[in-house]
Amino acid sequence: MTILVTGGAGYIGSHFVRHLERRKIEYVIVDNFSTGHKKFVKNKKFFELDLKDPEEIRVNLQDQEITSIVHFAGLSIVSDSQKKEKEYYENNVLASMNLAKFALEKKIRKFIFSSSAAVYGIPEEVPIKENHPTKPINNYGKNKLEIENILKKLSMEYPLDVVCLRYFNAAGADEDGDIGEERNPETHLIPNIIKSVLQSNEFFIHGDTYDTKDGTCIRDYIHVNDLASAHLSSLKFLDSNKGFHIFNLGSEQGFSVMEVIDECQKLMKTAIKFKIGSKRDGDPNILVADNKKSISKLGWKLENNSLKSIISSAINFHKNAL
Repeated sequence: MTILVTGGAGYIGSHFVRHLERRKIEYVIVDNFSTGHKKFVKNKKFFELDLKDPEEIRVNLQDQEITSIVHFAGLSIVSDSQKKEKEYYENNVLASMNLAKFALEKKIRKFIFSSSAAVYGIPEEVPIKENHPTKPINNYGKNKLEIENILKKLSMEYPLDVVCLRYFNAAGADEDGDIGEERNPETHLIPNIIKSVLQSNEFFIHGDTYDTKDGTCIRDYIHVNDLASAHLSSLKFLDSNKGFHIFNLGSEQGFSVMEVIDECQKLMKTAIKFKIGSKRDGDPNILVADNKKSISKLGWKLENNSLKSIISSAINFHKNAL
């Protein structure tokens, strides 16, 4: 079994590759390094190519004995997706279409897609189940939903078995401390808090007027290594479950921005300075997953299911990265 990992030099993709290595499972990485890091794939088998070019895919990968695809590659900053609609569509939707066509040509049957809770939009009920209406409110979420729909259609017409994994808030880092969340610009809460301490700068939280207990929005944080394990569980699931499937990946726990800041202060033993910025348009008060389907159907287990574990691993990575 050789797994093609697209975006394997990125945050979640690199952790999935580490997960495979620890289990001695063969893989090959594809990344164009627009947001991924070459240091994350050092001494690993990879091809530097752009999924927007179907000929590049074909030329580089036609001789590889690929048995399944795990597709992480894509642009993922929600605010950028609103300003760069065409770029996001090309890098996310068109690139995914090219990859799916390659899978059909090569008769690669298993396809795992890295989707997002952004497909749900403003939740009508919490926790959010997989059958919740999909009404994305930004281009990033629209891209993810369109890709899901394309893969669903292909799975009905061709021998292509698909799992779409809808992530909630990926966070944390590998226990070895050498791979983790490293973006420029950084848009996620936990790394921004940690960097504000390590680099002695302030950061902004986006509003304190949400309809929550402390006025800051509540999110479901899931450790990146738990995300990684779910992808391998999904590949095993497709051994005996054909067709198209959707699963949420979350912890079923919600933490407010202030609760995350408080936990960071405890673990870093320092007061954290921040300013309150304006609330983002369309930002939901609460986003928390119902993960019962993924746990029961995938046989998936949350191994790092605490905010302390998530933040501690992220602190370790960012200290090592200095």
